[in-house]
Amino acid sequence: MYRKVDVPFELYEILILEADDEQLAKISEELGLALNVDEMKRIKDYFRQKGRNPYDIELQSIAQAWSEHCCYKSSKYYLRQYLLDASKADYVISAIEEDAGVVEFDEEYAYVTAFESHNHPSAIEPYGGAATGIGGILRDVLCMGAQPVALIDPLFFGNLDTPYERLPKGTKHPLYLLKGVVAGIRDYSNRVGIPTVAGMVFFDDSYLTNCLVNVGCVGIVRKDKIIHSRAGGVGDLFVLAGGKTGRDGIHGVTFASAELDEKSEEEARGAVQLGNPIMKEPLIHACLEVVEKGLLTGMKDLGGGGLSCVIGEMALAAGYGAEVYLDKVPLKEEGMAPWEIWISESQERMMLTVRPEHIDEVLYIFQKWDVPATVVGKVIPEKITRIYYKGYKIYEMDTEFVTAGPEYCRPYIAKKPEKELHEEVRPPEDYVKVFLKMLSHPNVAFKEWIVRQYDHEVRASTILKPLQGRVNFETHGDAAVIKPTKSFRGLAITADVNPWMCKVDPYWGSASSFDEMVRNLVAVNSIPHSFNDCLNFGNPEKPERMGEFVEAVKAIGWMAKGTKIPCVSGNVSFYNETPYGSVAPTPSLLGVGLVEDIRKVITSDFKGSGAVVLVGETEKEFGGSLYSVIMQQRCHIVPKTSPERLKAYSDVMLESFRKFEVKTCHDVSMGGVAICIAEMSFGRGIGFEAVRELSFIELFSESNTRWVVEVPETHAESYVQFFREKGLKAEIIGYSGGDKLNFKTFSVELDEADRMWRKGLTRFL
Repeated sequence: MYRKVDVPFELYEILILEADDEQLAKISEELGLALNVDEMKRIKDYFRQKGRNPYDIELQSIAQAWSEHCCYKSSKYYLRQYLLDASKADYVISAIEEDAGVVEFDEEYAYVTAFESHNHPSAIEPYGGAATGIGGILRDVLCMGAQPVALIDPLFFGNLDTPYERLPKGTKHPLYLLKGVVAGIRDYSNRVGIPTVAGMVFFDDSYLTNCLVNVGCVGIVRKDKIIHSRAGGVGDLFVLAGGKTGRDGIHGVTFASAELDEKSEEEARGAVQLGNPIMKEPLIHACLEVVEKGLLTGMKDLGGGGLSCVIGEMALAAGYGAEVYLDKVPLKEEGMAPWEIWISESQERMMLTVRPEHIDEVLYIFQKWDVPATVVGKVIPEKITRIYYKGYKIYEMDTEFVTAGPEYCRPYIAKKPEKELHEEVRPPEDYVKVFLKMLSHPNVAFKEWIVRQYDHEVRASTILKPLQGRVNFETHGDAAVIKPTKSFRGLAITADVNPWMCKVDPYWGSASSFDEMVRNLVAVNSIPHSFNDCLNFGNPEKPERMGEFVEAVKAIGWMAKGTKIPCVSGNVSFYNETPYGSVAPTPSLLGVGLVEDIRKVITSDFKGSGAVVLVGETEKEFGGSLYSVIMQQRCHIVPKTSPERLKAYSDVMLESFRKFEVKTCHDVSMGGVAICIAEMSFGRGIGFEAVRELSFIELFSESNTRWVVEVPETHAESYVQFFREKGLKAEIIGYSGGDKLNFKTFSVELDEADRMWRKGLTRFL
């Protein structure tokens, strides 16, 4: 099935023209292509029309471009149907089509956002996998000509108390993965000098054999300096800048497009890339300098598929093709085969297109920053990619054929929640015991151990930090706020999803996650402006898994269109599954809000001597709640929401911030009102006294579209009346002050609750 070509380097002809289906499947498996038989037959038909067999480099190139990771073959049909319409808004400059979304910030500037997964590499090698995830997301923002200003990292692991004897073969313990991933993010982001300001950490058994590492980045760019991910025109030169190319990261995208199993670590370790933040930092500076001087026609990062994807995509996006001189690529090691050079995903590399008259100046700037830069090809008029290596032509294919990829409308089964069991949710016998257990659950507990490892203040533009309150005794904030320019305008940033709710009901769980994203942005006094999604699911070839994905996309699209908050960029990560099961549906959302005046942001910590007002409507909705997990009670009624209700409450909340003195605001999410108030109390050691006995539903329900607000006592009645006059619900539920959390139903010393909360995560570490 393979024939060595008579050239002075390693090149094989793959004999697919005479291969039957069984042999095609064997070729795909042996070459690590991760292509099914139908896809191999489509390739076979293409080369039959060409009258020849493909070379190994050509077949490998198609496999990269047709991987799930690169061409979204299982998801784009449903994304188009339910979500892409939600990417439109007057202030959106570029959405979905490029490496990152570009959105208007003010008259002069735009902000740039990107959000991706690095799940499989992190499960195999947590430190390197997470670090290169950060490196890749920085490049996605950089390639739009933007200066990265903030990083975001939602992380998902198995339960930390998992006994080692319960670990399936080939699986690393969640504690090891957590430490490795956090260290990888810490070392890369801190060294490159970009603050990590937001994120989340979630623990659930479904992530035991397949952790999830999602990474996001926000950047800022002058509108007149935005660069696009396409070549300028015929004759443009392709310049490869940054790190050298090696054997690390080979088959990265095909590895990410298949399930993990116990052999994955041994067989796929070479697919994990090696990051180098010391190279990335000057690479960012050099790229931004050539952008500032107007010397580029296009720029794109080398991510999934390496050179094999970036060159064809840049050329075809401009309506052209490319000619490549592969032996010009700087290598880390000798003896690499051409196909290895072509598909390697070695890190810290950018591809630039430059007019010939500017090439000397561009190369000089990279030399000045001590960053390698080499001309490796040029743009040609035909829509063909042609590669030469040591004087031999080793690759010639229609660029459209390679980059188009297959598209599937996969069958799906929408999950129907089980019988609604109201009667199984009952009040606790010991309120204090349950409350303290909720506070110490790792999904609620203080995340200081993680947050403190990240430099969230580098660049000196973090106005509202992830931890808020008195020094060394802070509490969690709802969103971080960045000041990216000289003006007092700011960007609020949050990351949200509730996998427990999505597991019970993918539709309403995803809608609830969108609701929480908006609540967090509103809580700090920002206008929800745009969002990105990172959709993490199991094997799409299984109808039940595909059903989870479709329901999530439907819900997010419905909420986005109804609230008029555009989805400007995103990522789909499938095959997060092993023989032991699939991850919970995890549609992570990265929300960005506009802060009109950073001097008027609102924090989450009680200031004291204020009235505490609950805004919103509480129902008996416990599906996927922390209370149901702690009490081991089954409930399938996931909190409902609607874009109309969410928008109505959000608009009035923001109006109330302008009209009233609001001291504190915190959204009601995991654990309900009781946990929300506790977190508000912990920030300054200020307790809470309820005005009446609160029922267990009022205390622990996780109904959507709710906030707890602290206002001066003298304004409390008029604040509540302000909402009621607009047909919305608000109620004074207590007052801030004292050294207890007294809900009337039960009372606990603030110090005791604070201690349980602060050691909830560190007791495992």
